[in-house]
Amino acid sequence: MPDGRSATTEDRLLGGRVLLRQPAGGYRAAIDPVLLAAAIPAGEGDRVLDMGCGVGAAALCLAVRIPGCLLTGVELQPALAGLARYNVAANGLDGRVGVIEGDIASAPAELFDHAMANPPFLDRGTRAPDASKAAANMEGEVDLAGWVAAAARALKPRGWLTMIHRADRLDAVCAALVPRFGAIAILPVWPKEGQPARRVLVRARRGARSPASLHPGLALHRPEGGFTPEAEAILRDAAPFPV
Repeated sequence: MPDGRSATTEDRLLGGRVLLRQPAGGYRAAIDPVLLAAAIPAGEGDRVLDMGCGVGAAALCLAVRIPGCLLTGVELQPALAGLARYNVAANGLDGRVGVIEGDIASAPAELFDHAMANPPFLDRGTRAPDASKAAANMEGEVDLAGWVAAAARALKPRGWLTMIHRADRLDAVCAALVPRFGAIAILPVWPKEGQPARRVLVRARRGARSPASLHPGLALHRPEGGFTPEAEAILRDAAPFPV
């Protein structure tokens, strides 16, 4: 059991398939890492890097969805890295999911077929009252371009990077991807049909030169409330993101 048991909660993702112990306060994994994991087009035997893995939510969801892939999470905050290792063991995924404590440049170079990232959404200068939450939500010494550069270093040639970010920073995401990445695919996530997207999933390929493409995306909630069937399939049933 990690230190600070009273300061953590035990939650479930993917309809109970994934057990997740995480801090009771500060940044807490919700649906973003589940959506991110659902958008990774990995196959059996692929190596996947989870950049800034936190307590391991995205990595665990992907490991459950694609049993044959191998994952490595990198996490800067020691307490979160410790919880990620606990969660790996609690879900019986030792040997398939590993955790490196360090910055996002700590991963081996040109080893991975895929990299996934849920980077800090806020640019520098934004304040957050909780230090751990600030580290997760606000860019520090490494900005968005630095995250993309670290992914390019870790990926094999023609490897794929998938990110989830705020829709209002899509221009910054695309600018950071060029020129290292191409074949940029944009997948909007709407709160409800007819509402502006708040999140985007962006997938790009290292070294590709193909043009960008805009995909149909996903509406999370029905007008009358509750998740749409498509969102329910991803969040509860471990279905892949529809592309």
